Amino acid sequence: MKKQIKTTEAIFPMPVLLISTFNEDGTVDVMNAAWGTMLERDMVALNLTQTHKTVQNIMARKGFVIHIADAKHVTEADWFGVASGNKEPDKFAKSGMTFEKSQLVDAPIINELPVAIECEFVEYQSDETGLGVIGKVLRTSVEESVLKDDKVDIDALEAIAFDPYTHGYYKVGTRVADAFKEGLKLK
Repeated sequence: MKKQIKTTEAIFPMPVLLISTFNEDGTVDVMNAAWGTMLERDMVALNLTQTHKTVQNIMARKGFVIHIADAKHVTEADWFGVASGNKEPDKFAKSGMTFEKSQLVDAPIINELPVAIECEFVEYQSDETGLGVIGKVLRTSVEESVLKDDKVDIDALEAIAFDPYTHGYYKVGTRVADAFKEGLKLK
């Protein structure tokens, strides 16, 4: 028997995405965003409000980089979620991480994180059913250490997911089946 619980944000796993932008003064801003997804093969949606410094930066600079957070950097990832860019202007410096400027968009790529998805800002949807930031993926770069046969090795990546039930982070890994093949056993 199922029991009703109070949470409505109950989809698990939620990705831990680190969104990097430049502030007006050229310093780096990064936020932790669990509410993001793909809209199409080359389009992303980040369900973020305009009150976030990162969203203001995206709209001003017309670009951003999405990084997939990993277990090795869970402390930094959580810091980027608990520290607001509106109140902690040097939060990136406090993380101890480094960056290089993207050659495609006006945004930083965090060197220590294994996956960087460079995105061009397309639009901001702000009506009651709007998604927030919509971006076009221009390039995805991945550290060779987490590649196997030129594909991301999820076990090596050690991506983390956010658990909305208990507010925990979990490491994603261990393949259980081959997509688009496992179900064919029932044919």
